[in-house]
Amino acid sequence: MSTDFVWDAENTAAACSNTDESTPLLSASGQAMAEKIGISQQTLVSNGQIGQAKKLPQYLAGIAATLGALAAGMVLGWTSPAGENGVKLAATYGIPISPTEFSWIGSLTTLGAGAICIPIGMLADLIGRKTAMLIMVVPFTLGWLLIIFAESVLMFYFGRFITGVSSGAFCVAAPLYTSEISEKEIRGTLGSYFQLMLTIGILAAYVLGAVVENMRHLSIISAIMPLIFFAAFFFMPETPVYYLKKNNEEAARKSLLRLRGSQYDIETELQEHRQALEESSRGATSFAVSIKSKATKKGFVIAYGLMLFQQMSGVNSIIFYASAIFTRSGASIEPNVAAIIVGAVQVVSVFLGTLVVDRLGRRILLLASISVMFLMMLILGVYFYCITYTTAFDNIKWFAIIPLCIFLVLFSFGFGPIPWMMMPEIFAPEVKGVAGSSACLFNWLMAFVVTKFYTDMVYAVNDFGTFWIFSGFSAVGILFVYFLVPETKGKTLDEIQRELNR
Repeated sequence: MSTDFVWDAENTAAACSNTDESTPLLSASGQAMAEKIGISQQTLVSNGQIGQAKKLPQYLAGIAATLGALAAGMVLGWTSPAGENGVKLAATYGIPISPTEFSWIGSLTTLGAGAICIPIGMLADLIGRKTAMLIMVVPFTLGWLLIIFAESVLMFYFGRFITGVSSGAFCVAAPLYTSEISEKEIRGTLGSYFQLMLTIGILAAYVLGAVVENMRHLSIISAIMPLIFFAAFFFMPETPVYYLKKNNEEAARKSLLRLRGSQYDIETELQEHRQALEESSRGATSFAVSIKSKATKKGFVIAYGLMLFQQMSGVNSIIFYASAIFTRSGASIEPNVAAIIVGAVQVVSVFLGTLVVDRLGRRILLLASISVMFLMMLILGVYFYCITYTTAFDNIKWFAIIPLCIFLVLFSFGFGPIPWMMMPEIFAPEVKGVAGSSACLFNWLMAFVVTKFYTDMVYAVNDFGTFWIFSGFSAVGILFVYFLVPETKGKTLDEIQRELNR
């Protein structure tokens, strides 16, 4: 039975109790009229004309929550304005920084993010999604203070690791919060806010880095963003799902009223959430069985494979070191300006990607995405080879920005959002929590490998060799998606599990 309909059980029971053997049966025309009236009432309810939920409170709560993602994006983009090998950072602080030390400064953020993936899920279940996210402002602020007042490379290390912890926490908690506060009709839109805000944060770091010049000033501005998040999010409600998990129905009811408005009948939605939680708790006992199933094993291969090829495509090396890449490319465009263009393209493409990702199949978007990513990294490698050994690109030194922008556009349409989108689709509910947390951890570990050893790879095999390595991983990724990744769009969980079990 569709949950879009609201049934008046008491009136139905009363009508039945008033019927006895002496009650004449309705005529055929009377029955038809009654059915017509009943259908019309149901249609009114199902169309939302009675007790329609307000959308604005949900959008405001979603935007407030994802301001934390904007703060996390500024952490990720902070290293790009620091210059090649951190030259600008070293000049600002008067601290000698070697290329190896700068690679640690850039990459320790990803280790911090990976370290919090599993604990933040537990913390969110223990004290609430909202409280857990607000608490993350403390390490965010502490980390930025260490960076702002850094007097040694070690302080940069600790500062970047701690800001990474908070950034990683928002990558888990913010999507969880938005999914639990939103109606199913706008859940996809609210869910896309996180990735959009993250890219806006990266772009903000690029723009501010070009405007303020002084890296300490950039750090101070970046430190203000978590405080803005705290001020905005403090007044938002906790999720009703969390309250139901804690058996606090009255608080869940109040939360839904704030999110849906007083004219909305919240009881039906509360019942849906209760049923979902009951089914989840019943299934928890079969975890040991589910983890051994063929479908789960295939799910882990698919999940870890998608995360591997997402990171080994080299996307984070572009985000972290965009300005340095353009400096070495000899581009006629000023490196910081080129980085801003790349960041802006990423924001626009993420926004456009949210409009088509649910309309096209997962496989076709993944295949199109990684195929073009393979080609763009191959072309970028050719460009760097030519500027090193030939004069072929001497008159078009701006060329490097084209493959980089196309790479990010296709990444944002496919391999950026879809691996995360497929996580809850390919795993049974019994193992979804463990699988999602472990895939998140694996993703950040791969991000660490790419960002930490990117500089070492450039020194070992030059820029062109590095981009060709990334291109090679994407080539293998094409085969992986084609042969192993199933289409999940429009399929129920049961259908996907049966397909994986074959």
